[in-house]
Amino acid sequence: MKKLINVTLALLIALGLGACSSNPDTTPSVSGTFTGTSSGMQGPVTVEMTVEEGKITDIVLTEIHETAGLADVAIERIPAQMVEHQTTTVDTVTGATLASNAIMRAATAAAEAAGLDMDALDANAYHVQPGEDETWESDVVVVGGGGAGLSAAIAAAQEGSNVILIEKSSFLGGNTMMAGGAFNAVDPEAQAETILSEAQKKTLDSYLALSVEDENLHFDEFPEWAEVLTQLQSDINTYYAENAGKTAGVDMPGFDSISLHMWHIYVGGLRQMNDGRWIASDIDLARTLAESALESYDWAGSIGVGIESHAGAGDSLYTVLGAMWPRTHAYTAGLPLIEVLQEAAEKEGVTIYTETAATSLIADESGRVVGVEAEKADGTKVTINAGNGVILASGGYCANPAMVKEYDEYWGDDLTSHTLTTNVGTNTGDGIVMAQEIGAATVDLGVSQLMPSSSPIKGTMTDGIWADASEQIWIDGNGKRFVNEYAERDVLAKASLGLEDGIFYIIYAGSSANSEDGLCKGTSLSDGLFGTTVESMVNNGHVWYGDTLAELAEATKTSAGGAAPAFTEEQLREVIETYNSYVANQNDPEFGKEVLAGAIDLETIENDPNVGIVISPRKASLHHTMGGLQINTNAEVLDTEGNVIPGLWAAGEVTGGIHAGNRLGGNAIADIFTFGRIAGQNAGSANN
Repeated sequence: MKKLINVTLALLIALGLGACSSNPDTTPSVSGTFTGTSSGMQGPVTVEMTVEEGKITDIVLTEIHETAGLADVAIERIPAQMVEHQTTTVDTVTGATLASNAIMRAATAAAEAAGLDMDALDANAYHVQPGEDETWESDVVVVGGGGAGLSAAIAAAQEGSNVILIEKSSFLGGNTMMAGGAFNAVDPEAQAETILSEAQKKTLDSYLALSVEDENLHFDEFPEWAEVLTQLQSDINTYYAENAGKTAGVDMPGFDSISLHMWHIYVGGLRQMNDGRWIASDIDLARTLAESALESYDWAGSIGVGIESHAGAGDSLYTVLGAMWPRTHAYTAGLPLIEVLQEAAEKEGVTIYTETAATSLIADESGRVVGVEAEKADGTKVTINAGNGVILASGGYCANPAMVKEYDEYWGDDLTSHTLTTNVGTNTGDGIVMAQEIGAATVDLGVSQLMPSSSPIKGTMTDGIWADASEQIWIDGNGKRFVNEYAERDVLAKASLGLEDGIFYIIYAGSSANSEDGLCKGTSLSDGLFGTTVESMVNNGHVWYGDTLAELAEATKTSAGGAAPAFTEEQLREVIETYNSYVANQNDPEFGKEVLAGAIDLETIENDPNVGIVISPRKASLHHTMGGLQINTNAEVLDTEGNVIPGLWAAGEVTGGIHAGNRLGGNAIADIFTFGRIAGQNAGSANN
């Protein structure tokens, strides 16, 4: 997108179009090219407006930094409508409200610079009008065009059903568009190619030391999970026996198992609510996720998603923030993932409608869900009949912080109705509300997850570096570590919220920066960066970078990401050297970090001008709602009596029960592909 904009700008210059003057002609015959700038979500938005004899003939965006895919419709539609209707006021584009308004504000500034009649432009304000009511027919209706919805639509179509997918935003992708490339799956073949670290060995030993009688494990409330611990201990003992005589950190192969993944889901999500009540993951849903994740990963590859094969994938396994174990697989993420899923859906014959919001579910006299009432962005009413039924994949409600606060039973005063979010703006809980209206049960609505490593200014996951959790050093404003960086996300968030302004700092030097020479300004990481280079983040004031520790310390005297802690070189050196000693000894006596990697090579940083070090200011923001509609392992939605609501399935963040009080990092994508596929297969074959 930026390349196209730059080309357009170059052409404008080559054609000799005039720049705006400081004293523009205010007569109706004014002609020329005039510039206006406003602020968007990700940076400045600049337009060049061409005026011929008082009439707007062209509006070109010469600068825009919005996330690729999210603002595309706004970028294409709004300038064209403003020219067509001779106005700077048109409808915003659903899902791109901030970008839409920024484009209109920039155009207004350009019009004012041209001396155009602003009252006349305001009088020409254009708003689309609804058309006549419509009725569509299908076998399966999927509500939501994110990863879960697209997966469900593809799977349903593969069963031979006619599928319609509706998405209320102007773009497909939902929160999956914003997710990093992290997919958790137990992969024995890939694990066999890795080496178990000493710290991992200590963690496994600690699991062997656990007892089903341990009160802290809460088996009195969740006795079904005791069998998972027993199985895990058996799996570990078998693994040790098979590798007798081998040494961790030297020649002992990596380990993972279904029971270990389930155990992490359990302890990672076992949380106490403010009223003293404990919640835990539904064991059947957790088992379905753990057992099916690798198959889901392979299925994603079969429909075109770029994934690593199991053979040779050992080097690419890592631990995304809050995952608790190196079972995270990389895959094609962001906009490229959505483009692949859209192409696969259309290849299977799925009909996709964007800017079409579901408003209610249609149920017949027996209570079976048989369709959806919807509304287009222009207000046109649509009835969509579904012979097999409906799949809800409309996402959670983190973009509705007032709803999160209303249900909250966990964060208390740490959460407000204005807390920032990583989510796209359309994740407002619509699907949950619609299902509740026909008697659907919900579970764990009182629990949301804060992403600790978010932008302090915008709440987004962009504009900062946070790669493998085992390699990060988190420090407070005094340059001191304050938490186990390998812990679950809610633990990390709670620790960070206790700091001044809730802001902390991640030190990163880049052993996984996809560069043989380490971290440099041109480095572009996929995890959490969405293709952004370090240099661009430095230039935009999001992070600090230094070729040496002295340069880095000096950089922190300026503001970045809403903070300026002014660390000294001595502070940074002390915390790094201390952490390096923990890596060397594979033991963290301060916080018990389970997997220690990423020792920072200060000698190389100090002596190689091509290698540097960066600090990212971060703050917690709303990221994922664990609660939602109650489903069974067939992805069928249950009513408040525990019965299946016929004709209604759900998948993705609209559901609850899988993650309990805290979702492991990397489990969300495994969840949407696993249960999206299950929902699609069952809905698609419902009447076969």
